[in-house]
Amino acid sequence: MPPSTPSAKPTLHPRNRHRGRYDFAVLAARAPELVRFLRPSPLGDATIDYADPDAVLALNRGLLLAHYGLDDWFLPPDYLCPPIPGRVDYLHHAADLLAATNHGTIPRGAAITALDIGTGANLVYPILGRHEYGWRFVASDVDPVALRNAERLVAANGALAGGVALRHQTSVTAIFRGIIQPGERFDLTLCNPPFHASAAAAAAGSERKNRNLGTARGGRTPLNFGGRPAELWCAGGEVAFLSRMIAESVEFRAQVRWFTTLVSSRDSLPPLRRALTAAKPADVRTIDMAQGQKRSRLLAWTFSKL
Repeated sequence: MPPSTPSAKPTLHPRNRHRGRYDFAVLAARAPELVRFLRPSPLGDATIDYADPDAVLALNRGLLLAHYGLDDWFLPPDYLCPPIPGRVDYLHHAADLLAATNHGTIPRGAAITALDIGTGANLVYPILGRHEYGWRFVASDVDPVALRNAERLVAANGALAGGVALRHQTSVTAIFRGIIQPGERFDLTLCNPPFHASAAAAAAGSERKNRNLGTARGGRTPLNFGGRPAELWCAGGEVAFLSRMIAESVEFRAQVRWFTTLVSSRDSLPPLRRALTAAKPADVRTIDMAQGQKRSRLLAWTFSKL
């Protein structure tokens, strides 16, 4: 297997709209519910309490409505609220991968099709990808309730019309099987996998976040809040889930240009690289990413010759 490329500097991508401080006046104009969460920051401008899930939900709703062409955005109770700056960072790095096989130019428009594995009720990658690059999306999930909300989001937003197809993954053990159809081709796959290995581990992770926020109030890193079991954990955690993804990717090697995923823990990389060695892709990339104190990485592989 070729060596991984050098990691990028762990800061927000240069094309990320959220590299500066948030303009809360602009966000509150689109999401008025944000107003009640605003408070003075140590710098004298506005901020929110990032330990408050309702405040974080209002913030991320404001970001989506103010910057990504949406008419409305909503979540059912207890579903995962994604941190928009971090999610769009992943998307920009993935776009750079497509540029690597397009003479250095990021391909835009409906000729590019991406597959979002585990889109959730929030539909975040299709929303961001449609606005930033005009790509078409297929979005899958095992949770019918999440897909129903995603369907409502598509119906509520003209910017998504004709650009997002939703598919129910009926097998809890399959990832691409049953979703990628014969003869279908994708330029890119995206995934925010369930990171934890058990419900207890997910609960401990949430408690650790709350504890850290309790000693660092005033930070500006929006965290994930909420989350159904399928969004947060699976047996074996992200290593088991992504090892299955890597193994399945071999079956669809001729139908996908770049397979990509987020990887939460750096400790997950060695076993995943061993799984990739067995899969024998043509190229593997690991890109470090960061938002505030949160560190993650994008793992990508392709079976196509670059």
